[in-house]
Amino acid sequence: MARKLAPELSPPIGFPLLGRPDADGRWAWPGLARSVADGLRCVLATRPGELLMHPDFGAGVQDFLNQPNNLTVRARLHERITGAIARLEPRAQVERIDVNEDPEDPRVVHIAVHYRLRRTGEPQRMALALTLG
Repeated sequence: MARKLAPELSPPIGFPLLGRPDADGRWAWPGLARSVADGLRCVLATRPGELLMHPDFGAGVQDFLNQPNNLTVRARLHERITGAIARLEPRAQVERIDVNEDPEDPRVVHIAVHYRLRRTGEPQRMALALTLG
Protein backbone atom coordinates (compact mmCIF):
# COMPACT_ATOMS: atom_id res chain seq x y z
CA MET A 1 0.00 0.00 0.00
CA ALA A 2 1.42 3.37 -0.98
CA ARG A 3 1.91 5.79 1.88
CA LYS A 4 1.65 9.48 1.26
CA LEU A 5 1.47 12.77 3.06
CA ALA A 6 -1.78 14.65 3.44
CA PRO A 7 -3.13 16.71 0.53
CA GLU A 8 -1.96 19.87 2.29
CA LEU A 9 1.57 18.91 1.26
CA SER A 10 0.55 18.23 -2.33
CA PRO A 11 0.05 21.71 -3.87
CA PRO A 12 2.95 22.68 -6.09
CA ILE A 13 5.52 24.66 -4.16
CA GLY A 14 8.91 25.81 -5.29
CA PHE A 15 12.08 26.55 -3.46
CA PRO A 16 12.89 29.30 -2.61
CA LEU A 17 9.12 29.75 -2.72
CA LEU A 18 8.86 31.98 -5.74
CA GLY A 19 5.74 33.43 -7.30
CA ARG A 20 3.44 31.39 -9.51
CA PRO A 21 0.86 32.21 -12.16
CA ASP A 22 -2.60 33.15 -10.92
CA ALA A 23 -5.95 32.30 -12.56
CA ASP A 24 -5.47 35.11 -15.11
CA GLY A 25 -1.98 33.95 -16.03
CA ARG A 26 -0.30 36.86 -14.25
CA TRP A 27 2.71 36.32 -12.04
CA ALA A 28 1.47 36.42 -8.44
CA TRP A 29 3.71 36.57 -5.41
CA PRO A 30 2.45 34.87 -2.26
CA GLY A 31 1.57 36.98 0.75
CA LEU A 32 3.28 36.47 4.09
CA ALA A 33 0.80 33.87 5.39
CA ARG A 34 1.05 31.77 2.21
CA SER A 35 4.84 32.10 2.10
CA VAL A 36 5.21 30.90 5.71
CA ALA A 37 2.75 28.03 5.12
CA ASP A 38 4.73 27.00 2.02
CA GLY A 39 7.94 27.17 4.06
CA LEU A 40 6.45 24.93 6.72
CA ARG A 41 5.29 22.46 4.05
CA CYS A 42 8.83 22.34 2.68
CA VAL A 43 10.26 21.73 6.15
CA LEU A 44 7.78 18.94 6.90
CA ALA A 45 8.01 17.28 3.48
CA THR A 46 11.82 17.19 3.34
CA ARG A 47 14.08 14.60 4.92
CA PRO A 48 17.35 15.79 6.47
CA GLY A 49 20.09 15.23 3.90
CA GLU A 50 17.67 15.41 0.96
CA LEU A 51 18.35 19.05 0.07
CA LEU A 52 21.71 19.53 -1.60
CA MET A 53 24.13 21.72 0.40
CA HIS A 54 21.69 21.87 3.35
CA PRO A 55 22.07 18.51 5.13
CA ASP A 56 20.16 19.63 8.24
CA PHE A 57 17.12 21.00 6.38
CA GLY A 58 13.85 19.16 6.96
CA ALA A 59 11.83 17.46 9.66
CA GLY A 60 11.92 13.97 8.18
CA VAL A 61 8.37 13.02 9.11
CA GLN A 62 8.52 10.33 6.40
CA ASP A 63 11.01 8.46 8.60
CA PHE A 64 8.09 7.55 10.86
CA LEU A 65 5.89 5.94 8.19
CA ASN A 66 6.88 2.37 9.09
CA GLN A 67 6.79 2.94 12.84
CA PRO A 68 3.92 1.78 15.08
CA ASN A 69 1.37 4.38 16.13
CA ASN A 70 2.07 4.59 19.86
CA LEU A 71 2.81 7.29 22.44
CA THR A 72 6.59 6.98 22.05
CA VAL A 73 6.52 7.43 18.28
CA ARG A 74 4.06 10.33 18.50
CA ALA A 75 6.29 12.02 21.11
CA ARG A 76 9.36 11.59 18.88
CA LEU A 77 7.40 12.94 15.91
CA HIS A 78 6.32 15.96 17.98
CA GLU A 79 9.91 16.59 19.07
CA ARG A 80 11.25 16.30 15.51
CA ILE A 81 8.65 18.72 14.10
CA THR A 82 9.13 21.22 16.94
CA GLY A 83 12.90 21.28 16.50
CA ALA A 84 12.79 21.55 12.71
CA ILE A 85 10.33 24.44 12.68
CA ALA A 86 12.27 26.30 15.39
CA ARG A 87 15.50 25.94 13.38
CA LEU A 88 14.22 26.44 9.86
CA GLU A 89 11.19 28.76 9.83
CA PRO A 90 11.92 31.85 11.94
CA ARG A 91 8.85 33.69 10.58
CA ALA A 92 6.54 31.34 12.54
CA GLN A 93 6.10 31.47 16.31
CA VAL A 94 4.80 28.01 17.22
CA GLU A 95 2.14 28.05 19.92
CA ARG A 96 1.52 24.32 20.02
CA ILE A 97 1.79 21.17 17.97
CA ASP A 98 -0.82 18.46 18.37
CA VAL A 99 0.05 14.89 17.37
CA ASN A 100 -3.00 12.68 17.90
CA GLU A 101 -4.17 9.23 16.90
CA ASP A 102 -7.21 9.07 14.62
CA PRO A 103 -10.08 7.52 16.64
CA GLU A 104 -11.44 5.74 13.54
CA ASP A 105 -8.16 4.43 12.07
CA PRO A 106 -5.43 3.50 14.56
CA ARG A 107 -2.75 3.70 11.84
CA VAL A 108 -3.38 7.40 11.14
CA VAL A 109 -1.76 10.25 13.07
CA HIS A 110 -3.17 13.77 12.78
CA ILE A 111 -0.64 16.58 13.17
CA ALA A 112 -1.77 20.18 13.70
CA VAL A 113 0.72 23.03 13.94
CA HIS A 114 -0.76 26.14 15.57
CA TYR A 115 1.45 29.17 15.07
CA ARG A 116 1.48 32.96 14.74
CA LEU A 117 3.16 35.00 12.08
CA ARG A 118 5.95 36.81 13.91
CA ARG A 119 5.56 39.98 11.86
CA THR A 120 1.80 40.42 12.31
CA GLY A 121 0.83 38.15 15.22
CA GLU A 122 -1.90 36.63 13.04
CA PRO A 123 -2.83 33.09 14.18
CA GLN A 124 -2.45 30.30 11.63
CA ARG A 125 -2.94 26.54 11.57
CA MET A 126 -1.53 23.82 9.38
CA ALA A 127 -2.74 20.22 9.52
CA LEU A 128 -1.64 16.98 7.96
CA ALA A 129 -2.22 13.28 8.43
CA LEU A 130 0.30 10.45 8.27
CA THR A 131 -0.47 6.77 7.89
CA LEU A 132 1.99 4.87 10.03
CA GLY A 133 2.93 1.18 9.95
